[in-house]
Amino acid sequence: MKDRTMLLAALLPIVLVFGLVLPAAAAQASVTVHLLNDLSVIRSPVDNPAAGPATPLNSATGQGQAAPMVAAGRDHTVGLRADGTVVAVGDNRFGQCAVGNWTGIIQIAAGSQYTVGLKADGMAVVVGSNVYGQCAVGNWTDIIQVAAGYGHTVGLKSDGTVVAAGYNDGGQCDVGDWGDIIQVAAGYGHTVGLRADGTVVAVGYSGSGQSDVGGWRDMVRVTAGSYHTVGLKADGTVIAVGSNAFGQCDVGNWTDIVQLGAGSDHTVGLKSDSVVVAAGRNNYEQCNVGDWADIIQVVAGNYHTVGLRNDGTVIAVGYNYYGQSDVGGWADIIEAAAGWGHTVGLRADGSVVAAGYNAHGQCEVGDWTDITQVAAGWGHTVGLRADGSMVGVGDNAYSQLNIGNWTDNVQVAAGVWHTVGLKPDGTAVAVGDNEYRQLNLGGWTGIRQVVAGWQHTVGLKEDGTVATAGDNTYGQRNIGGWTDIRQVAAGFRHTVGLKVDGTVVAVGDNLYGQCDIGDWTDIIQVAADFNHTVGLRSDSTVIATGDNSYGQCDVGGWTDISQVAAGGYQTVGIKADRTVVAAGPEIELAQWNLGVVEYDLAISSSVGGSATTPGEGVFTYNAGWVARLVAEPERGYRFVNWTGDVDAIVNAKAATTIIIVQGDHAITANFEQIPTKWPLIVGIVLGVVAAGLAILFLSRRRAGRTKGTKKAARKKRR
Repeated sequence: MKDRTMLLAALLPIVLVFGLVLPAAAAQASVTVHLLNDLSVIRSPVDNPAAGPATPLNSATGQGQAAPMVAAGRDHTVGLRADGTVVAVGDNRFGQCAVGNWTGIIQIAAGSQYTVGLKADGMAVVVGSNVYGQCAVGNWTDIIQVAAGYGHTVGLKSDGTVVAAGYNDGGQCDVGDWGDIIQVAAGYGHTVGLRADGTVVAVGYSGSGQSDVGGWRDMVRVTAGSYHTVGLKADGTVIAVGSNAFGQCDVGNWTDIVQLGAGSDHTVGLKSDSVVVAAGRNNYEQCNVGDWADIIQVVAGNYHTVGLRNDGTVIAVGYNYYGQSDVGGWADIIEAAAGWGHTVGLRADGSVVAAGYNAHGQCEVGDWTDITQVAAGWGHTVGLRADGSMVGVGDNAYSQLNIGNWTDNVQVAAGVWHTVGLKPDGTAVAVGDNEYRQLNLGGWTGIRQVVAGWQHTVGLKEDGTVATAGDNTYGQRNIGGWTDIRQVAAGFRHTVGLKVDGTVVAVGDNLYGQCDIGDWTDIIQVAADFNHTVGLRSDSTVIATGDNSYGQCDVGGWTDISQVAAGGYQTVGIKADRTVVAAGPEIELAQWNLGVVEYDLAISSSVGGSATTPGEGVFTYNAGWVARLVAEPERGYRFVNWTGDVDAIVNAKAATTIIIVQGDHAITANFEQIPTKWPLIVGIVLGVVAAGLAILFLSRRRAGRTKGTKKAARKKRR
C-alpha cells in the first residue's frame, strides 16, 4: 500500500507537467493576433450588444450627407436627394407625394398610400393617408430606420428596440418586446425584424406563412412583400417564405445578391455586378428588369419596380412605367393615339409603331400597312385602313376587337373596353362592353366625329351639337346645351368640347380639375383621357389640366406642336417636323437626378489570410452601396474578426458578411494561428513515458526489496 501511494505521488506531478502545463505553454506561445493598422475599434452590436444596432441601409452617412435612395409605394415613387430633400411622383390622392418642403431627410419609406421620412435628428415625418393612424409618429425619437406597410409604420430605435403605429388587426404592431434589432421591414399585415445575431423575428398575419422565419440564421437583410418575406444570407443567397402564388418566392437559385426588394406579388434582387433579377407576377411587366445595368439600389412597389443608377438617375418598369413615353426616336409621324399604358403612332407611309404596355399584344402593329387612322383603348389598338375596313390587336375580353367584318368606315375610336366606328352616312357602330349601354348608338344620325370614354360614347353632329350614350354617373353626358362645337374628346368620366371660337367646355368628373378649362382660349384641338385634359393652341403651344401625378400635364415648354393625344398617364405631341414628344411617368423620372455621393472603403488584412472579396486596397462606392466582404485564412490560420469602422458591418465576427457604405471606411480582416496539437500529444507521450519509467523504477526497487527480504529470511532460518 505504501509503494502504491508513493507511485501515485510520483506520477501526478509528472502527468501535470508533461500532459498539461508544457502543452498549454507551447500553445500559448504559438497564438498571435496581428493587426496592421492601429485603428480605434468601433464595436458592432455583435461584438457588444449594448452598443446598439449597426447603422441601417441608406441611413445617415458619415460625412453628413444623405445617401440617395428610392422608395416605392402602392402607386407612387419617392426619391431622396443627396441634399436631404425629397421628390415624389405618382398617385397623390391622399397627399402622399406632398414632400416638396421636406429637408434634412436621411431615409425614406413608401407605404400603400403614404410616405415616411426619417430626419437626421431621429424624428420621423409622414404625409398621406392616416386612416389607420399610420402617420401618428410625431412623438417618436431616436429613430435610425423606418419602414412602411399597407397601413402601419415601423421605426427602429438606436438601442435596438422597435416602435410601430397604425393598423394592428393582425398584431403587426406588437413589437414592444423586440430587442437587439438592426433592421426592420413591413408588409401588408406583418412586420419583420433582423436581429444582430442574424436571426429573424416576425409578428402579424401569417396565413400564407409569411411570418414563419423562426428558423432563419445567418441573415444580413430582410424585406417584406404583401404576403411573403425574403431574406438575404451573408453568402449572397436568398430564401423566402409566404405566398408563392406567382412564383415570388422562387429565389432559391439566386446568388451574389447584395440587396432585395419585395412588392405585392414579385421579388427583385440586386447583384454585386449592379444587374437586377426578378421573380413573381409580371402582369404589368414589373419583372422586366433584365436589361438594367449600373444599378445601386432596387425597390419594389405594388406592381412596379424602381432602380437607382450609380449616376443618380432613376429607372422604373411596371404599373404606369411601360415605356409609353419612349417615343423620342419616332419620325415621320402624322397621327398619334394614346391608351392607358401604350402609345401608337401612324407614319405617313401608312405603317404604325407602338410603345408601352404590351401584355395583351396591343403593341403588335409592326405588320400593319395602308392605315389612315389609329385609336388606342385600355388594352387594345385599332387601325382604320384606306379601304374603310378595320384591324385590331390586344385585349378582346369584351369582344371589342370583333371588327373584322366592318367595312366602309371613315373614323374609329377606342374606349376602355369598347370600339366605335363612324360610317360615311353619319351613323355609328360599336362593339365591346355594353354594361352602361354605351353601344346603343342605333338612333344616331348626322354624326361627323366619334370618341369613346370609359363607359360612355360621344358623337359630334354636323350641326355642332353633341350626342351621347352610356354611363352618366358623373354627369359626363350633360351636354344638352352645347352648341357650336367643332371637336369633342372623352376622358375616363368626363367629356370635353371645343367650340368654333376656340374656347372649351367640359362636363363630368372634376376630382383632379380635369374640367377646369373655362379660361382656355385660342384652342384648335383638344384631347382627354383618364383624369386630364389637353389643349393645342393656335400658336402650336400646349396647355393641360387635371391629374399630374405622373407629369402628364408637364407640357408648358412644348412648342411647334401640330397634334396632341392624351393617354391614361401620358400626353403625346406631334411636332411640325413629324417627330414626337411625350410627358408622363418615364419622362418625369428621367428628369430626376438624386445626386451622387461616393465614399472610399479601405480594406487590409493581418498575417495569416486575406480579404478576397472585394479584395484589398481602396475601393470607391456610391453611398448606401451594400458590399459583400469575404475573408479567407491561409493554411494553419483561422479568421478572428473585422476591426476598424465595424459599425457599418452587419456582423464583424463573420468571415462572410456585408458592409453598408455610408462614409469613408477603413477595415481590417484579422487572423490567428490555429494552436497545434503536437505539444499536447508530445506532452502526453512524455507523461506516459515518464510514468512508465517511474513504474519500472518502482517495480525494480520493489523487486530488489523482495529479494533482499527473502535472503534475510533464509539467513534467519539458518
